[in-house]
Amino acid sequence: MKNLVLLVGNDINNLSCGLSWKDLLHDILNFCHAGDQIEIDKNKPFPLLYEEIFLTASRQGKIREKDLKSFIAIKTAEIKANHLHQAIRDLQPAHILTTNYEFTLEGCIPFENTSIINEKFYSIFRRYQVENTTYWHIHGDCLNPMSINLGFEHYGGQLQLMRNYVVSGTFYSSKEVPKASLLRRIHTKQVYYHSWIDLFFMKDIHIFGLSLDFVETDLWWLLTYRARQKFHHKNIPVHNKIYYYIPEEYVASSKYKLDLLMANDVIIISLPGSDKGKYYESIIQRMGNKELQLT
Repeated sequence: MKNLVLLVGNDINNLSCGLSWKDLLHDILNFCHAGDQIEIDKNKPFPLLYEEIFLTASRQGKIREKDLKSFIAIKTAEIKANHLHQAIRDLQPAHILTTNYEFTLEGCIPFENTSIINEKFYSIFRRYQVENTTYWHIHGDCLNPMSINLGFEHYGGQLQLMRNYVVSGTFYSSKEVPKASLLRRIHTKQVYYHSWIDLFFMKDIHIFGLSLDFVETDLWWLLTYRARQKFHHKNIPVHNKIYYYIPEEYVASSKYKLDLLMANDVIIISLPGSDKGKYYESIIQRMGNKELQLT
């Protein structure tokens, strides 16, 4: 097994036939009976658009969030796997982090949640083990509908717990959860990978299939805080590398985002990407090459 750590986003699912993100959005509108009241506009950040849809329906007594998220869980569970999911598993990475809610990356529905606590809502420790790979659903999963992270309020709560975990320490009642902050535990060399957050400070991470839009406030905060520790505060040693993969065709139009990523100590790797399937296959092939120096 290789010591690979991957962060995989939703774009690899777009090669599968069936439900698209646009389809899901319209399904949510219809489920909330809000299709004639909500204007879909690309300038609306999705977490706030979700709040607009839910609050409009809630104010009119048409929906409970539990029912809405259960509906979304059912819909996302219908997403079909494609050859890329199997190719990623064939790499036998040590860890796969994903913002996806369904289990196409695992190739099966895991029987056991191996998290150190049973999180119902947020996803600091949300972990599943399938064979030799640990899977971290950092934005929730469809087995636990209320954990699905879509709205602005949910992002805010997740970020609050993330910052506690890294900076000030935790207050969980479980004895299994470390109380000392991650910063302190890095100092004392007591990091045992209880959380996916640990990996961002300790392991090289390869990010692909993830647009990393600025609505992903939790991930942008984590990247920024890590970079500040490395270059400004220098409170802890930060030696790992983080790689972000992007099609060459999008580099020019994404310059503003890539500039910000590089400022946050993220290494950009651009590859030909006019054919989406071949683009992701080339990423997987690079990772499968033991001789490759990713610098």
